[in-house]
Amino acid sequence: MPDVTSALEDYALIGDHQAAALIGRDGSLDWLCLPRFDSPACFAALLGGLDQGHWRLAPAGAGACTRRAYLEDSLILESVWETAGGTVKVIDFMPQRDRAPDVVRIVEGVRGRVEMLGVLRLRFDYGRVVPWVRRSDSHHVAVAGPDSVWLRSDPAVHTYGQDFSTRSEFTVSAGDKVAFVLTWHPSHEPRPRQIDPYEALDHSLKDWRAWAARCRYQGPHRDAVVRSLVTLKALTYAPTGGIVAAPTTSLPERLGGVRNWDYRYCWLRDSTLTLSALLLAGYREEAAAWRDWLLRAIAGDPAELQIMYGLAGERRIHEQELSWLPGYADSAPVRVGNGAVGQRQLDVYGEVMDSFHLARGSGLPAEPHAWQIQRAMMDFLESAWQDPDEGLWEIRGPRRHFVHSKVMAWVAADRAVRALEAHPELPGDIDRWRVMRETVHREVCEKGYDATRSTFTQSYGSAELDAATLLIPRVGFLPADDPRVIGTIDAVRRELSHDGLIRRYTTDGERGGEGGGNVDGLPGSEGTFLVCSFWLADALMLAGRRQEAESLFQRLLSLRNDVGLLSEEYDPKSGRMLGNFPQAFSHIGLVRTALTLAGDRRAD
Repeated sequence: MPDVTSALEDYALIGDHQAAALIGRDGSLDWLCLPRFDSPACFAALLGGLDQGHWRLAPAGAGACTRRAYLEDSLILESVWETAGGTVKVIDFMPQRDRAPDVVRIVEGVRGRVEMLGVLRLRFDYGRVVPWVRRSDSHHVAVAGPDSVWLRSDPAVHTYGQDFSTRSEFTVSAGDKVAFVLTWHPSHEPRPRQIDPYEALDHSLKDWRAWAARCRYQGPHRDAVVRSLVTLKALTYAPTGGIVAAPTTSLPERLGGVRNWDYRYCWLRDSTLTLSALLLAGYREEAAAWRDWLLRAIAGDPAELQIMYGLAGERRIHEQELSWLPGYADSAPVRVGNGAVGQRQLDVYGEVMDSFHLARGSGLPAEPHAWQIQRAMMDFLESAWQDPDEGLWEIRGPRRHFVHSKVMAWVAADRAVRALEAHPELPGDIDRWRVMRETVHREVCEKGYDATRSTFTQSYGSAELDAATLLIPRVGFLPADDPRVIGTIDAVRRELSHDGLIRRYTTDGERGGEGGGNVDGLPGSEGTFLVCSFWLADALMLAGRRQEAESLFQRLLSLRNDVGLLSEEYDPKSGRMLGNFPQAFSHIGLVRTALTLAGDRRAD
């Protein structure tokens, strides 16, 4: 078996709303962290090779499957291999857990006879720990430290150990079914409860389809919208309502590069766009859970507001490098945790204020203490907005006066004013916040706009551009038909476009400006950032340029892989997906743009 990691676009996602796995077209499960999204991986081949842990289940000697797809409106994957001896399919899913997380893989013979081979290499702690494996009745049990994994098949098949792996060899004929169940649980606890894999399949399918049926969007590209919403649901940590940016870490923004970050956390920057997408699609319960997670996470001193938190609102997300992993496509270092947690990003105050404004406007039940938190945030932001920061893109270079950060400070003041205008019974100084709103607006238009090139820039005094300025009409800072907005749209398309797709900003520091040099303080380049291209489509649509918007949206839809998933970035030159996968921000962008093109902006 070749020790080669699949291309990102060859992976599909399964999950149980608390953890998620990636399975390649070759039937190899190459990434899984248990029991939570942010737990150490027990299968980490994605970031190294097969010896870092994987579970392949496929016809003996076969390569990629012939075809695969999710069962309609679900996260249940069906992969089909057509071989010389016959046809077989494998159904992969993670049932919504009672207590212990399970991975279920059901092999079903379709035609003829097919010899199957399963190879299970469990490696705890991101591929570092080889567990001790023993038999216990019908199970193979792998134990090391706090982790244990139990594997059984129904019916039992020939299974044996070889080269620090557990192998299963069996043959299926038409109509035969063999189900494998892999269960994780703490090693100090008694044997986990067994599930019936076929009942679990039936329940999971019904649950997913019932959830998808709640989507109220009936416009064009509904299948793509539902698939993106299912993906967002899969990235939701059910116990708290938090939504991870991606289920992976350290997938590179450039193959062989060092721009590799851990995205298994919840970012405040996603809050407004996530709420809007969920509300527009009719998922009020999920929107309320996300709003409530946000309230719990940000509670405390506004000066200590973080840009990201753990799944339950944890604040300590220490970044470290895993030296024993070579990284995806030799892209090192592999990082867990995220050092950007300690950055100052002033835009998050605007995003949080906008989220609560959106929640109020949509009729979500109010939380009594929410306005108190917002007032405290405004008290802090009234002076802090004038400071430089690291900005939306979490630069690791010098702090700057980023235009997007200032625009979002304006958003915070604007939403505070609008809240008091709509609810004059709320306490607050509306006159002071109006002054702040006007002051920020005036300064951004004076210092963040390049009249010579007719565009807003990335930061004060810089000639560099930033795709985040495409959000100016969306947040209401200026109308979409304002000449400064039109100029910014055209400038971003001209200077940040790569084969029609949009980069976040330039990474070579070619224009210099405030701070000079490469703005993010990192070597190398990156791919086009997919959500930025969705933002461009939105801005074009809002500016009345429907044909251009629809053409770009169609291009973006074509970049999804065969099961409808998008990564963080895309390289038009190689045709490869880049960055963490699948990326919530990209799928939020897809949903928002589809609804914008359909004329549905009720949650804005």
